[in-house]
Parts: sequence; structure tokens; C-alpha cells
Amino acid sequence: MEIVLRQTVDKLGSAGEVVQVKVGYARNYLVPQKLAYPVTPGNMKLIEQECNSLLRRETQQKEEAEKLRELMSGAEVSVARRVGEQDVLYGSVTSSDIAEELEKQGFTIDRRKIVLDGPIKKLGEFEIPVRLFREVTAEIKLRVEAEQEVGAAPDAAAESEPEPAPEATADSDAAVSE
Repeated sequence: MEIVLRQTVDKLGSAGEVVQVKVGYARNYLVPQKLAYPVTPGNMKLIEQECNSLLRRETQQKEEAEKLRELMSGAEVSVARRVGEQDVLYGSVTSSDIAEELEKQGFTIDRRKIVLDGPIKKLGEFEIPVRLFREVTAEIKLRVEAEQEVGAAPDAAAESEPEPAPEATADSDAAVSE
């Protein structure tokens, strides 16, 4: 069945293109999802108008993505995680963590646009690509650091100060229970 695509469909074609697909794929998926129309003279005129508006919209989105890339070019994200022996993270750093840190810096980026091969499970500095638009990709620096243990500092302070006598605490416990 010949159809004309309303939107770009991965591994099939781009908007406005006439492609040949199986009848079931067209009837059950592409047409109901409004991704394509059957090829008719009326639909061809309609698609031509939609392609012109889509082209204008994509041009505007690409310009906005390029401006955002300029702003993000110097962005550095720092994430602190608990570390075990041999500097291996207990958890991992994912695209959601990076998106949260970017949002703290004022960049609202969808986590799906952050391209990671897999979760990061070690300390160090990494170059992370952020795909803002089809041909527009920004590179940000990610620094994974060891988390400072909260319990370490108070223990050192407690050792330098004398603790109250055990008898005093036992007496106060007896007074409270009576």
C-alpha cells in the first residue's frame, strides 16, 4: 500500500515522502496514529501544506536548540555518591541524575535526550552528549565525586570532648522511669 508520511518515522522515511508499506502496518498503525495518509490527490495537497508548516517549525526548533547548545557549552555537572573499596560507586549515576543537576543550573532537559551508553559506576570526569535536536548535540562535563561521609566529622569532635559520666546518665534514666 502506498502512503504519504505526515511525520518522520524512524526506519521508514521523512515527512512528505511517499513510501510503500504493508497494508496491515498502514491500516493498524500509521493511519490511526495520524503518522500517514493514503496516497490520493487531496491528501497530497494536504501533506504539502503540512510539510511547509513542519519545515518552518523544525527550523525554529533547530535555531532554539543551537542557542541552547551555546549556553550549555560550558556547563559542568558534579554528582556526589557513596563509594566503596577501590573507588566503585554503591549505586550509579544515570541520565535522571544528570537531568536533575542540569535543572538546578537552570537547564530543563528531558532525561531521554542525555545519551549514556550505560549507568556510570566509577569516579572521574566524563564528557556526556546531550542530543537537543536531530543534528544538534551539546557536550557537558560530568564529574562524579566521592560523597563526604556525614558521620566522620562528628565522631572526631566527640573524641576530643569528654563524655558525661555513665552514672549520671543512669540516674537520669531512673528518675524518668519513676
